[in-house]
Amino acid sequence: ASCFEYFSYVRQRGSFEYIFGEATRVLDADQARIRICSAIGSLHRPEGDILIGGIMPRLCVLALAIVCAASAQSFDDSLNCRFMGSWAFGPSLIVALDQSRNLAFCGAGGGIYVFNIANPSQPDSIAVIFTRGVARGLAYSTNRLYVAAGQAGLEIWDVTAPANATLLSRLDTPGAAFGVALNDGYAYVADYHAGLRVIDVSNPQNPVEVGYCETPGTARSVAVPGDFAYVADGYTGLRIIAVANPQNPYEIGSYDTPGYASGVAVSGSFAHVADGASGLRIINVSNPQNPYEVGSCAIPDLANGVAANGTYAYVAAHTAGLRIINVSNPQSPTEVGFLDSGGFARGVVFSGNYAYLADGFEGLRVISIANPQNPTEVGHFDAPGYAHDIAVAGRYAYVADGGAGVRVIDIANPQDPKETGYCAAGYACNIAVSGSFAYVAAGWAGLVVLNVANPQNPFEAGRCTVADDVFGVAVSGNYAYVAASDVGLRVIDISNPQNPVEVGGCLTPGSSFDVAVSGNYAYVADRDAGLRIISIVNPQNPVEVGYYNTSGISGGVAVSGSYTYVADYDAGLRVIDVSNPQSPTEVGFYDTPGFATGVSVSGNYAYVADRDSGLVVVNISNPQNPSLAGYYRTSGWSNGITAAGTVAYVADREGGMQIIEFLGTGLENGPARDVSDCALKVFPNPVRSLALVRCPDGVPEIMVYDASGRLVLTATPHGGSAVLSGLGSGVYLLRTETAGHSLSGRLVVQQ
Repeated sequence: ASCFEYFSYVRQRGSFEYIFGEATRVLDADQARIRICSAIGSLHRPEGDILIGGIMPRLCVLALAIVCAASAQSFDDSLNCRFMGSWAFGPSLIVALDQSRNLAFCGAGGGIYVFNIANPSQPDSIAVIFTRGVARGLAYSTNRLYVAAGQAGLEIWDVTAPANATLLSRLDTPGAAFGVALNDGYAYVADYHAGLRVIDVSNPQNPVEVGYCETPGTARSVAVPGDFAYVADGYTGLRIIAVANPQNPYEIGSYDTPGYASGVAVSGSFAHVADGASGLRIINVSNPQNPYEVGSCAIPDLANGVAANGTYAYVAAHTAGLRIINVSNPQSPTEVGFLDSGGFARGVVFSGNYAYLADGFEGLRVISIANPQNPTEVGHFDAPGYAHDIAVAGRYAYVADGGAGVRVIDIANPQDPKETGYCAAGYACNIAVSGSFAYVAAGWAGLVVLNVANPQNPFEAGRCTVADDVFGVAVSGNYAYVAASDVGLRVIDISNPQNPVEVGGCLTPGSSFDVAVSGNYAYVADRDAGLRIISIVNPQNPVEVGYYNTSGISGGVAVSGSYTYVADYDAGLRVIDVSNPQSPTEVGFYDTPGFATGVSVSGNYAYVADRDSGLVVVNISNPQNPSLAGYYRTSGWSNGITAAGTVAYVADREGGMQIIEFLGTGLENGPARDVSDCALKVFPNPVRSLALVRCPDGVPEIMVYDASGRLVLTATPHGGSAVLSGLGSGVYLLRTETAGHSLSGRLVVQQ
């Protein structure tokens, strides 16, 4: 489980706040001013200094600033794993309108809600669309919805009949698509580190990139009112790109705003830039070659998104909700009204007398702006939050969904999970299910007990608060063991679920974040203090008997047999021998490529939630030599995980719940070997047209799956090899069976 943005929610306006990422390690910005640009996330101090968490290791150059400008990892990158399905909803990030049909499209994590807004006071959800990436930007034109889907690139949907929306195409851009604008048959994609991409969408079933212009920062948003594209480019401000010739776009001018440019709207001769901690900046762009700032307006929190009409600018201002700025005099913009929406305002659009605000886990807010001095909420639709952890029991998965409580998902058909019920539960960080009850580590709300006997109607049965925030929970018998931050492990008697009572506790030297129980011991992931082992023979008097100070930051823990597996953040997966609890010893480790935050063990494999690197599967049949068995790059940030058999249920933060099947079971019989020894060999790889696959004699056929898990080709080998052809651009999984073994491989086609 991972609840770092929880601190921004509960302890608002503390030392640091995030734009779209999270912080887990803090740098002292008073000692050095640090600017980090990453493909994953960044944080602001209110005065504009930057801190970062969750950055994949990259080669960086350190001068007065640290700048990481590596390309984003290809979406759908995988090994020995396939996507099965998802309940992909997360916080609301963006809104687009179809004014002619009174429809609003609200991007909420990896899903899009479609609303009928004929009556703005009662937005009616009439359909949902599941995207493969996180919906970060939307643009609509004549029954077509264009989705900037993060790592999944650009998706184009036919929404003529919203209830039967059809994916027309997907183009995997080289970066991470954060924004999209349309103009004259082209889609202009703000592609984060890959700058501005120009896509010919005249044939929406076959979009083609025809040009691009790299930007020096991180392209977050784009507006294209004519022959120029205006790009909000993170720490390099506003970039103006000439697109009269879409095949040859080039930068013609720029203005480096003082903050982090994350949104832009153009009205007349002025660009209105949502500039993070530097508020709203108004740039005169009458001469695109020489833009200059004419005015600015401070905002109480981060300016994330903006819409403007010449008289007013409407700013999505994070925890400060909607701010309305009179910009009729661009030299002296003045705030005239605001509405505190209660969530994390990320995006805004307006039509007539109404503004539509994407408000994070508070969902869609409909706000009357008829009187700009007194904006009033007239309607709303609550959306899911950040998925932090998952528990699975029978045919149901229970998602700890941050400020959006617990969502109950029917997973009887993993290809099409359905939400069946919901219940508020403080700030749900972690969850365990036992019998008819779910036990929720609910942050400030302590331990919340939900009755889930009827999954369609879960309700709170009881709760027990403790002296600090609760982040982790494990249940054994009549007791719940909770990881309670600075007050360590607390033991709660749940023999009467309606009246849970704290009966004991054990202080730990770190900050308790996760807990697992096996036999007479509780194993606590204690952040900087590593793994703590606590005897719970007497639950009223738990006592620490041993510890192992891991090299990273312990945030997740699982126990199997004589070994404890610790998700140790930047130190990857650590394997600790706990056969002697008084003297635990590290016997092995696997340094995952990302930041390990959660772990679950099933059979000979540890399934690791590796933050920006998604799911990583580690072979632990030899605990002294754990090795990579597979991986799958998920759409969001993998925070928590539960494995059942060969299926991993990943809490993917804004990407909701992702269901991934590991296909490598049976690769090894006996001593562990590197997976490459058991893989199909593909030459060349990547390939443009023909690929040769080498395999052992006796293989009857090679099955080729696309990134969604769909079987697209079957090839018959001859003499130990097969030729594959006719595949479109993308990442493919190859799989075959021989002599009781499963062999697999990965093929990348680049046309």
